[in-house]
Amino acid sequence: MSAHIMVFDSGIGGTTVLEHIQQSIPHAQYSYFMDNALLPYGAQSQQTIISRLCGLIQFIKNESLNVDLIVIACNTASTSALSAVRQITDIPIVGVVPAIKPAAQITQSKHIGLLATPATVASSYTDTLIKEHASLITTNLYSSVELVTLAETFFFTQYLDIEKLHAELNRLNINKDIDVLVLGCTHFPILAKPISDYFKAHIELLDSGAAIAKRVRSLLNLSDDQAGIKKPLRYYATADICSDKLAVKQVTLFDPTLNDKS
Repeated sequence: MSAHIMVFDSGIGGTTVLEHIQQSIPHAQYSYFMDNALLPYGAQSQQTIISRLCGLIQFIKNESLNVDLIVIACNTASTSALSAVRQITDIPIVGVVPAIKPAAQITQSKHIGLLATPATVASSYTDTLIKEHASLITTNLYSSVELVTLAETFFFTQYLDIEKLHAELNRLNINKDIDVLVLGCTHFPILAKPISDYFKAHIELLDSGAAIAKRVRSLLNLSDDQAGIKKPLRYYATADICSDKLAVKQVTLFDPTLNDKS
């Protein structure tokens, strides 16, 4: 029987991670869950994000989805809530964190940047990553919520407002000495080509997708010859999506900790 992998994000950005996992494990059963009612997570509090992820675990139980592994394909959620959620479920959970370590290993200028949401940039987990893996180089931090909105629109409509993109990148004012820019939000790889074009390919863009796929395969202990009938990808969302691109089931998340009070 094929493994059931659920990929979770605040919006559509986690599909950039999902694609890497599907390429590595093509015959698994996949569910994609987006909590777009609270998009973007970068603007939410840590406690709110923890509550939403607790609600996800309860949803999986209530729907008897038999999920074998959950990928929290959101840097903000992973850096702020991963340890708390692991305490309430036996389902293995893989988080996505900024690719600081590999960026520090490949930089030639000894100067890297992290482009993420405000919550990820301010996270103590991110600070620890930098101290552990990039203490000998310069790391500049840049935050943007606007890029999340642009990525969502671009995914569903294939239209990108280049002027808005360039205006936001101009505002960020990325240091010219940086030669590796970590895309610390899963939405941002959706904009990888236009961002690379903006920098005239002088900066290497790095995300965690391939590394996450490798980790998922390792945890599931899958053999290379494991196959089966490919099953349709099921999408869930907590708010309406005005798009014909995906067939999405709209659901509600409840924080199970609130049900403890009578």
